[in-house]
Amino acid sequence: MRKPSIIISKADHERLTTLANGLLEKKPEMADALLNELERAKVAASGNALNGTAQMGATVDYESDDGNKRRVTLVYPADADIAQGKISILTPIGTALLGLKVGQSIDWTANDGRTHRLTITSVEDVVEAS
Repeated sequence: MRKPSIIISKADHERLTTLANGLLEKKPEMADALLNELERAKVAASGNALNGTAQMGATVDYESDDGNKRRVTLVYPADADIAQGKISILTPIGTALLGLKVGQSIDWTANDGRTHRLTITSVEDVVEAS
């Protein structure tokens, strides 16, 4: 199945590319998965084009193909805390969520090797600190 189009901010794209390249030797599967998503993403400067899309720091509601609904915040690895719903961009689900907008679905492979489908139901945009 063809993957949906995604859009990522220029700042996130640069930071995530550096993160993934730094992992190529230690965790190649993780790095490759993220680099593949970054490669196919449309990169945008901040602004209206990013509204309603799952960017770093955004809180995302999604429903999985088994009917489960979850609310998570997409974060960098150092900020991950599953108990608080903060999931790392380096997890399979984190990588899958990146750049999606409400209504889009994507198939992703969990750590156990099974394929799942999720659909974004809402995105709370990142609030920029002033």
